[in-house]
Amino acid sequence: MERIDELKAAVAVVIFNEKNQVLLQKRADVGLWGIPSGHVEIGETVSEAAIREVKEETSLDIKIIKLIGIYSDPLTQVFTYPNGKVVHFITTCFLAKITGGEPRCHSEESLEIKFFGQESLPDDLLNMHPRWLDDALEKRGIAFIR
Repeated sequence: MERIDELKAAVAVVIFNEKNQVLLQKRADVGLWGIPSGHVEIGETVSEAAIREVKEETSLDIKIIKLIGIYSDPLTQVFTYPNGKVVHFITTCFLAKITGGEPRCHSEESLEIKFFGQESLPDDLLNMHPRWLDDALEKRGIAFIR
């Protein structure tokens, strides 16, 4: 296993629009597309973190619908940042619906916000995000633990 500098609790939020397209953000830190996601801050719950991260990154208000899964496998949850820092994320992934706002970038974290059809996802998608999206599309009653 590669060197890991840090372990972090994280959240990710899968959001579909009325056309069943998924909302993705082009991340400023790595220049890749991904599901809105981020770190849990000290003193907040994972659901509070999910709602906050989506608001910060997309300007949207959301309501969490269900837990998609919890992801901790180092094979898929270790990420190396451009500065060389290696982080192992334990990610809680939710399905949510939009309750207000219009998708737009207003933070230093997002370069672009856009809905994509499932057949036309960008090639430069973060490596762990396709699994989260596939699991969201499974529509099974119980959450995944991966």
